[in-house]
Amino acid sequence: MFERYSDIAIHRVLNLFEAGDMTLLKFLANDIDLRIDHYKDNADTSWQSCGNKDEFITVLTRLGKEVFPKGTHVTSLTSEALGDGWFITTFDQSFWYGIEGRDVDSRTYIVSHELKGQVDYFRENVTTMVYR
Repeated sequence: MFERYSDIAIHRVLNLFEAGDMTLLKFLANDIDLRIDHYKDNADTSWQSCGNKDEFITVLTRLGKEVFPKGTHVTSLTSEALGDGWFITTFDQSFWYGIEGRDVDSRTYIVSHELKGQVDYFRENVTTMVYR
């Protein structure tokens, strides 16, 4: 069984995102490689990727306006170490989904890598969107 972690960069980023705190940027490498995909969803995610911190700010700004205009609430966040700075994170959240105009609960899985306390690789797969 993998060891569970909570005080890691990916958790800091997600918790600060929930708080709307832009100090999350200090936990991202300048060459952050990020992409968000959706499983069996028609959402256009082509803009939900970046290769550096400046592009990340653009993605984050658009996410805030279009997807999370009322913020988000983290309902569960767990990570397991895969070794050599790699983690698999299960991330559950509740939010008002701006694109659909209604409340939703979602689960995502994130594969991330961190080096020196900064996330440099982030792949998120949104697996469920349960509308309330």
